[in-house]
Amino acid sequence: MKTEILKIEDLSTQEKDISRAAEIICRGGLVVFPTETVYGIGGNGTDAAAATAIYRAKGRPSDNPLILHLETPEQAEKYAITNETYYKLAAQFMPGPLTVILPKKDTVPSTVTGGLDTVALRCPAHPVANALIRAAGVPIAAPSANLSGKPSPTLAAHVIDDLSGKVDMIIDGGASEVGLESTIVSLDGEVGTLLRPGAITYDALCCVCKEVRVAPAVLEGLAKNERPLSPGMKYRHYAPRATLTLLDGDDSSIKAFMRSVATTKGIGLLCYNEEIPLLPTDSTLFPVGAQDDLATQAHRLFAVLREADDHPNITTLYAHLPPKDGLGLALYNRLIRAAAHTIKKV
Repeated sequence: MKTEILKIEDLSTQEKDISRAAEIICRGGLVVFPTETVYGIGGNGTDAAAATAIYRAKGRPSDNPLILHLETPEQAEKYAITNETYYKLAAQFMPGPLTVILPKKDTVPSTVTGGLDTVALRCPAHPVANALIRAAGVPIAAPSANLSGKPSPTLAAHVIDDLSGKVDMIIDGGASEVGLESTIVSLDGEVGTLLRPGAITYDALCCVCKEVRVAPAVLEGLAKNERPLSPGMKYRHYAPRATLTLLDGDDSSIKAFMRSVATTKGIGLLCYNEEIPLLPTDSTLFPVGAQDDLATQAHRLFAVLREADDHPNITTLYAHLPPKDGLGLALYNRLIRAAAHTIKKV
C-alpha cells in the first residue's frame, strides 16, 4: 500500500484535502490523524471490516477495544445508552482528552468494542480531528497510531516510522499538545471507574461523579486471563526497545545512582532538566522537563522514549518513578507499563 502524507498548514484553505481524507474513511480505508492527546489511526466506526483493518495495521490483539471519536457529545445517543453523569462530564470536559465508556447499542460492531457490550466514546478537541469527523459523517474508531506495544506517537514522523505502507493516509497536524492518551472512565450510573488516567485527573472526575473508583490495573498489571476493558491496560505497553527500569527513592539517592551508572556503555537516563549539570558530560541523557513540571513531562514522555529507540547502542534506560497523584498518576501508569513493572529501590 502506498501511504499519502498530507500536511495541514491552514485548515481553512484545505477543506478539499480533509474531504479527500473523509472519503477514504467512508470507503473503508484507514487515515491517521492528529488529536490533542496523541495521533490516532482511524477507520469508519460503523464498519466491522474497518476495525479489523485497524487491528491488522497495528498488529494489535482484537480483544483490545477501540475508541469511537465523535464530533459532539450528543452523537453518543446513536451508539450508546447515555445517562445524566455522561452529560455532566461532557459539559465539563468535552471536547477534550476524556473518553467515557457506556453500554453500547447494536449500531456499534462488536469488532470495534473487542467483543464487549460497552463502547468507549470521546470528542477530540483538535481542529483537524473535528473537521475529519464532521466531513466523514460517521464516528471514527481510532486507537493510537503506533505499532502495538510501542510508545504512542505525538508527531507525524513517529507514525511514518511505524505505519507507512500500512495505512492509506497520514495527516500531519504538528505536535500533539497533551502527549498522553485520553483519560478513560467507565460509568455505572453516577459512579465512575478510572481505567486509564490522563490529563483529566482523578480529582477532576471526582468533582463531577458521585464516586470515582480506580481500577486495580491502573497501578498493576491485568490479572491472569483478565480482559482489557479499555485501551492501554495490557501489562507491557508504550515500551521502548531498551529495557526500562524505574528508580524509587529520595532525590539524593536517585541522583547518586544516576551518577554511578551514567557513563556505563549502553545506558541512557531519562532525567529532569535540573539534573543535567549534575551528571557527567559524556552521559547519554534524555531530558523530560523540570522536576515539578508534570505537564511538560507528559508532553515529552513518548517522544523521549522514541528518541531513545533511535539512539545507537542504548540497551538499558533508567527513569524516575513518578508520583501517583494529579497528572503524576497518568505518567506512573504509562511508565510502569513501559517498564513492565520493573522498579529498582535505590
